[in-house]
Amino acid sequence: MSAHQDPSRPAAPRRAGDPFGSRVAGRTVAGVVFDMDGVIVESEHLWEIAWRDFSESRGRPWSLSDTLAVQGMSAPEWAAYLAEHVGAPGDADVARAHCVSDLVGRIEGGEAKLLPGARELVTEVSRRVPIALASSAARDVIDAVLGHYDLAGLFTATVSSEEVPRGKPSPDVYLAAVGKLGITPDTGLAVEDSSNGIRAAHAAGLLVVGIPNPTYPPKPEAAALADHLAADHVEAREFILARLSEGAHR
Repeated sequence: MSAHQDPSRPAAPRRAGDPFGSRVAGRTVAGVVFDMDGVIVESEHLWEIAWRDFSESRGRPWSLSDTLAVQGMSAPEWAAYLAEHVGAPGDADVARAHCVSDLVGRIEGGEAKLLPGARELVTEVSRRVPIALASSAARDVIDAVLGHYDLAGLFTATVSSEEVPRGKPSPDVYLAAVGKLGITPDTGLAVEDSSNGIRAAHAAGLLVVGIPNPTYPPKPEAAALADHLAADHVEAREFILARLSEGAHR
């Protein structure tokens, strides 16, 4: 730390061309865990549509602040939020069923597009180390995405945050994913796009590569927790493959 750096301010995340930070240098990566919405598929806007449609069908507006509040939550958590938001706290199961059905239909209809470079990223990394998925999406949605785009065979494990006690930003889904890969968190690397996702992966003890979502960018204090921020999937792929190569030659 320089003599002029404010110790209360998070260090800037490492970018391409920077020396590796202290958390990155010397760590071997034995497995990589990917988020899904906003990392593999462009679907976060579809979730917002589903949440808004349900809310407005019950006569309540839905704002961007509501979307940001629930992003990263598990399905039971956001369904409870929605039900409370519309003044019907007993209707969480109805809210979940409505939104999940809407998402699955849109995915099967081709509305959730693969993000540019996402297929190449997960394919090339999976050739080097086992990979997992740690998603806030419901299991039905995960299976629909991986099935529709023929990606399921690349993943050693997939975990939905509805299958663990707490959703993101709690670390539970990442801890479950690395456990299924048979690795420890300090040998794992996560790829995330959102504030709550970055916080969750960091809290779990993984290295974190962030690909900031341009529509719902992570808050600065969350982005600062990433060990590297990539401009796009190509840069993320190059960074991760370089880390894997470095570890293989130690």
